[in-house]
Amino acid sequence: MKTTAQKTETTSTSRRDFLKTSATVGATALIGALDVGRFAHAAESSTIKLGLVGCGGRGTGAAGDALTGDAGTQLWAAADIFPEKIEAAIKTLTPMFPDRIQVPRERQFSGLNGYRGVIENCDIVLIACASRFHAEYALAAVQAKKHLFVEKPAAVDVAGIRRILQADELSKKNGTGVLAGVTYRYHLGRREAMQRMQAGEIGDIVAIQCDYLRGPYRLIERQPEWSEMEYQLRNWYHFTWLGGDDIPQSLVHNLDSALWALGDVMPEAAYGMGGRSTHFQASMGTSFDHHHATYEYADGRRIYGSCRTAVGCYGFNHDVFHGTKGRCHFAAFDRPYFTDPKGKVTWRADAALSKKSPYEQEHLEFLQSIRAGKPFQRAKTLADSTMATVLGQMAVYSGQKITWQEALDSKFAFPPQGEITMNTEPPVKPGADGIYPVAIPGQTKLL
Repeated sequence: MKTTAQKTETTSTSRRDFLKTSATVGATALIGALDVGRFAHAAESSTIKLGLVGCGGRGTGAAGDALTGDAGTQLWAAADIFPEKIEAAIKTLTPMFPDRIQVPRERQFSGLNGYRGVIENCDIVLIACASRFHAEYALAAVQAKKHLFVEKPAAVDVAGIRRILQADELSKKNGTGVLAGVTYRYHLGRREAMQRMQAGEIGDIVAIQCDYLRGPYRLIERQPEWSEMEYQLRNWYHFTWLGGDDIPQSLVHNLDSALWALGDVMPEAAYGMGGRSTHFQASMGTSFDHHHATYEYADGRRIYGSCRTAVGCYGFNHDVFHGTKGRCHFAAFDRPYFTDPKGKVTWRADAALSKKSPYEQEHLEFLQSIRAGKPFQRAKTLADSTMATVLGQMAVYSGQKITWQEALDSKFAFPPQGEITMNTEPPVKPGADGIYPVAIPGQTKLL
């Protein structure tokens, strides 16, 4: 039987409900003893205890990917603000991984502080909740010397970026592994293309076009028994103080690939435009339905990023890397290819490699690094890519051109400050017509 919350969620497009239909584990258990010093609860067992924070579609999927990546893992604890989400995740995963879902009631933690119970009980913490909390929970996990996976974006504002950078520094000091949820870096076809691009096959990259055009994700109808805070937490994707809006949420993937191609050199400045033109219902919260951001480099290179969340419009997830000798084309997880300046295809990535799930690949590599006693730390990569999205969102909301350094040095932080509870006053309220206020370029001040 569906819960009230499940009944009220409607979806135009969803990237979170991608769970596997098969429980087949693609590889045997990885060989190697755990580094006991890094696993407070593993003792002498080779079992890795996973803990999930955020039991929606993306979190449930991440848990499934980790369980697939290493047959020596178990889901040991779970947390979500809403207990029915925990129950739904367990119900989904149990048939896929019989005997490996070990989450009794005493290790199910609901509420806004539930993440603490997961950190206390597990070896690896998987964080895939509302994005505002990613950096705070990641830092807490690193402080407890737990390995962790952090879904993108790492933060929704500069205050959160500072926390994730703090977590990065600490992870390198105490040997804590951090996997960043910038999934495209684990797509084997894209890796092949990146190696060829960086070897100069399409010449010098002079511009990168990033497009993520789609329908709105999960528009949730308000229920009369919900408080204003509960409604916003359930519909967090569309409230900027919780989700950051669409540049951090969607375009982050494309921008991360652009930065990857440019050697992870950050742009100097950004300007942009955006607003709301097609969707005016209350469930859109405070988010825009279209954005464009231009990122500038001192040497003249540019990244042009566009995203749109509209029904009935052209949709595509596509990146084009423009080089002096040709172009590289990415389209989500499709097989990458190169063209010459006239559009003739000159190379395609390996078809078999391109079909491998990057969601599974990222967890497989992460767990291998932990088993080998050399966990990799990728928090800085996620912090940089997230900061690029925050810079772009700031530029779009304010209507101003903002430098990277100005943004990083700013005190930009979405309210409220301090600990958030279900009794906290939400920072935004609907107007008399039920519609929430949105940023106004040219008037909104963020610096």
